[in-house]
Amino acid sequence: MALADVGVVMGGLNSDATIETADVMIQTDHPSKIATARRIAVATHTVVWQNIWLAFAVKAVVLALGAGGPATMWEAIFADVGVALLAILNAVRILHMKF
Repeated sequence: MALADVGVVMGGLNSDATIETADVMIQTDHPSKIATARRIAVATHTVVWQNIWLAFAVKAVVLALGAGGPATMWEAIFADVGVALLAILNAVRILHMKF
């Protein structure tokens, strides 16, 4: 298990060493949960990259405006907080997805 790329343990009746060594633990004995976990992981990966690119884009715009003069420090702070809130709201979308 320790040498595997991804270790998956199914069921709650495994030894503590096996549970700690595994990368993924599924409480039930339903193999279909592995596919569900993969879909959740792909959706999470997509949302994380969306949040990263959104933050970079907004920060680049505010940086360019700040270098040119129209953006002040307060506008940069509001943009940073706004991007953080948008990233949180974007991540909450995962909770409402059907897997």
